[in-house]
Amino acid sequence: MTSVPDTAPQGAVLRYSNTAVAFHWITAALVLVQAYLGFRFGLSEPGPARDEIFIWHKSVGALILLLVLARLAYRVKNPPPPFPPELSPFERFAAVWNHRLFYLLLIAMPIVGFVAVSGFANGPTTPLVGGIAVPVIPGVSKATGEMAGEVHELAAYLLVALIVLHLAAALKHQFIDRWRGSARMPPFQAPNHEPVVIGQGRDATPQEG
Repeated sequence: MTSVPDTAPQGAVLRYSNTAVAFHWITAALVLVQAYLGFRFGLSEPGPARDEIFIWHKSVGALILLLVLARLAYRVKNPPPPFPPELSPFERFAAVWNHRLFYLLLIAMPIVGFVAVSGFANGPTTPLVGGIAVPVIPGVSKATGEMAGEVHELAAYLLVALIVLHLAAALKHQFIDRWRGSARMPPFQAPNHEPVVIGQGRDATPQEG
């Protein structure tokens, strides 16, 4: 994998497929819900309400993991559209590594969190929403679970920082730079109503040359 992806001249802006767009915004919504649940759990006093928040936190985390794995599989099979040539190498580098870190964290955090849960579980399973009982990892000590919990918490702060960076870059491109490539991810739009076509997956518009 190259660190700075290639660009391609584009008469019409090549955007992500509808499937990729759905993956992006559903993941974003779940991550925001998960961040709220995580911080709410950390600030809550021990009791039934805190336990219920934790069940939801675990459940949403499991859902995010499954969704991100499906999204990654789709992305591998359907590479994203190339960047327009006017985007600088540094910004392309930053965009690519921001996404890679997102995938790394969104896969690693639920796994590390599961290790933490396993270290403090009172039985062979841990409950999720709907009464679903998930077997914990056997043999995980409380010390290991505590260390995993600390890693999970640090990763959460890093994820929040990446979200802020990602959002700031998207808003800068849309409203300050007025960059046409903003239309790669709807509902962001290209300035002056420039044409936009799908450039990914089976619905991609064939390009000349």
